[in-house]
Amino acid sequence: MLSTKRLSGAAAAAAMTLALAACGGAQSGSDQSGTLTLGALLAPSTFAANAANWGNESPYLQAAYDTLLRESPDAGIEPWLATSWSYDSSRTVLTMKLRNDVTFTDGTKFDAAAAAKNVLRLKDASANKSNLAAIKTATAVDSTTLRITLTVPEPALLHYLAQNAGLMESPKHFGTSDEKTNPVGSGPYILDRGATVAGSKYVFTKNPHYWAKDEQRFTKVVIGVYTTQAAVNALQGKQIDGAQIDPDHLKQVKAAGYGVQVKQHDWTGLLLLDRDGKLNPALGKVQVRQAINYAIDRAAILKTVHGYGTVTGQVFAKNDPAYIAELDDQYAYNPAKAKQLLAAAGCPKGFTLQMPLIQGVSGSSQFDLIKEYLGAVGIKVDYAAEPVNNLIADLLAPKFAASKMSLNQDPTAWQTANVEIAPSAAFNPFHTQDPKVDKLLETMRSGSETEALAAARQLNHYVVDQAWFAPFYRVDTMYAVSKNIEVTQQSDNVVPYLYSYKPKA
Repeated sequence: MLSTKRLSGAAAAAAMTLALAACGGAQSGSDQSGTLTLGALLAPSTFAANAANWGNESPYLQAAYDTLLRESPDAGIEPWLATSWSYDSSRTVLTMKLRNDVTFTDGTKFDAAAAAKNVLRLKDASANKSNLAAIKTATAVDSTTLRITLTVPEPALLHYLAQNAGLMESPKHFGTSDEKTNPVGSGPYILDRGATVAGSKYVFTKNPHYWAKDEQRFTKVVIGVYTTQAAVNALQGKQIDGAQIDPDHLKQVKAAGYGVQVKQHDWTGLLLLDRDGKLNPALGKVQVRQAINYAIDRAAILKTVHGYGTVTGQVFAKNDPAYIAELDDQYAYNPAKAKQLLAAAGCPKGFTLQMPLIQGVSGSSQFDLIKEYLGAVGIKVDYAAEPVNNLIADLLAPKFAASKMSLNQDPTAWQTANVEIAPSAAFNPFHTQDPKVDKLLETMRSGSETEALAAARQLNHYVVDQAWFAPFYRVDTMYAVSKNIEVTQQSDNVVPYLYSYKPKA
C-alpha cells in the first residue's frame, strides 16, 4: 500500500492503497553479517531534508537523519535530539533543550543554531509546509536551547517535529549540487553511494561517529524497491526481512515462514474535492455529494480486497476520540435515495463526473465497480488515464473534481483536519471554506481539551453530513516480517519506523 501521508503538491503523508510498479532486484536478507534488508514500494523522491516526503519513504530518511523528537509505535512523543520541551501558557512559544554531543556526517556540530536554520527552512519549503504554517520564528537562545515561536497554537507540532518536519540536515549542505542524492545528517547510517543504484537499491552503512550506538542494531541497512509481486517473490525466496504485502498474498507469505502484522492504517474511498463546483458544478451541491455516498455499496467494494478491512463512512480513525461509530452507517447503500437526491439537486438525468483511472496499480476492479454503481443512479463516470507518478501533483493542482484515493488516518483529529479538511489542507486543493468548519477548527486549535474534543466530534459529524468525502472502508494494512527480526508497526505510518527494527535474540 502506497501511503501519501504528509506529502505536498508533488506528493502529500501520507495514503493511497496502491501497489506501485517499480524496479527491484534480488537482495540478501538479514544474516550473520548483521544486514537488515527491506522491500519498499517507493524510491526516495529526494534526500534533501526540506523537501523530503514521509509515509513509505520514511525508512530511507531515518537511516540518514535524526529528528528533533521521536514517536513510539503508538504515536507517543519521545525525546531525541531534543531532550526536553515545554510550552508557555499561551501555547505559542515552544522551548526545547537539545543534545550537545551530536555531529553531522560532514563534521559540523549540531546545535540550536543549526536546528533553528532547519526549522525555518522546513517552514519555507517543506513537503508539509502547511503543517508548519503557524511557525513565526525559530531562534537559538544558546547553543543547546531552541525557541520556536508560533503565531497561533499548533496542537500537532510535536508530532510533526518527530516526522519529516523535524529532520535535521547539516546547514553546510543546504542547496549543494548533490543535496537531493547525498544526505548529510546525523543519523545512525550513511548512504553508500557506490553500492546504491538510484531507483532500485539503497545501501546504508554504520555511521562510525553516531552518538547513540545502541540504536545501530545492524551493520548495514539495504532497502530495495519492488513491485508488489516482486516483493512477494523476494519474501518467498527469503531474500528480504520485511515488506508490505497485499491480502492476495497473505497465504503465500505465511507459508514462506514470515509473520504478518495487521493494522488498519488508511481509509479508502472517494475524495469529493470540488465542493464549490468550480470544475464540476454538480459537485457543489450537497445533495449530489450525498447521492454519491448512497450510490456506493461499500460492503461489496470491501470484498474486492477479500474483506480485509472494515466498512466506514468517516475519515477519522477508530482510535481517535473524534470517531463516532454511527457515522459508519450513515450512508447505507440506497440507490433509490441517491436518485431522489440527484433529482432534488436539479440533476434528474444525472451528470458526467471525470475522475483519474490510475495506471500501474492493483485494485482495478474497484474502478469498474465505482463506475457501475454511480452509473446505475445516472452519474456517468468518465475516467482519464493517469500515471501513478503524476497523480498527487494533478490532484493537488487541482486537475480533477474527484478521485478514488486512500489517505492516512492520523492519531489526532487536528492532524486529520490539517491534511484533509482545513482550507489550507493539502487534500483540500480547491480550498473549500465553510464558516462552521472554520469555527470548529479554531476551537480545536485554541480551546481547552474538553472544548477541542467536542469541536472535533462536531466537525466529524458536519463533514459527513455535508458529504465532503465518500469513504468506503478502513483497509487492513499487512506487513510481513522475517522470523529473524522483531519490529512493531507504527500506528500512524504505513510502514514501521526504521528504529523499531531489531534482530531477534
